[in-house]
Amino acid sequence: MFALAELGYTSPFEQLIACIISIRTRDETSLPVAIKLLDRARTPVAMLRLTTEEIEDLIRDSTFHETKAPQIWAIARQIVDTYGDELPCDFDTLVSFAGVGPKCANLTLGIACKQPSISVDIHVHRVTNRWGYVQTRTPEKTLKALEAKLPQRYWIEINERLVPFGKHICTGELPRCSTCPLLAMCQQVGVQSHR
Repeated sequence: MFALAELGYTSPFEQLIACIISIRTRDETSLPVAIKLLDRARTPVAMLRLTTEEIEDLIRDSTFHETKAPQIWAIARQIVDTYGDELPCDFDTLVSFAGVGPKCANLTLGIACKQPSISVDIHVHRVTNRWGYVQTRTPEKTLKALEAKLPQRYWIEINERLVPFGKHICTGELPRCSTCPLLAMCQQVGVQSHR
């Protein structure tokens, strides 16, 4: 979503739709799929001009495209019916849409709305716990712990920084501790073996 914003797709609607597309889909697939759809429909009104079949065809390379297409269309319909063509920057509004949880809501608020928001996915959860920075069992609890401890100026960027770090260095299985630039600061909580 950060890469999408750098390309000019910065509205709350565009960011929310991109996040929905990205769920359970690899980043290298999510970005071109989001661009393909958003180049056809960058606003809720424009999205409603597409059929769910057209949306599904445009996002076919994403995981669960057959479920996401009607979800995206329904969100556009709800926005138009309730807010006109402008999605408000409001957490409760975002999580009121079917299939939108705190992670997508907070990413949308942070990237599109510049509101200090922490988005915790499995990577942010695993890395911050492995470091010993927080001690939690779920991403939801990690979110609360980070909100209490992490300075607000880092709330938006923590996801942008830790997701690639968690994918490539601090991996779930056999983390690359031998090449980690942060090893001296890491408590390696729960690490049984590593590369």
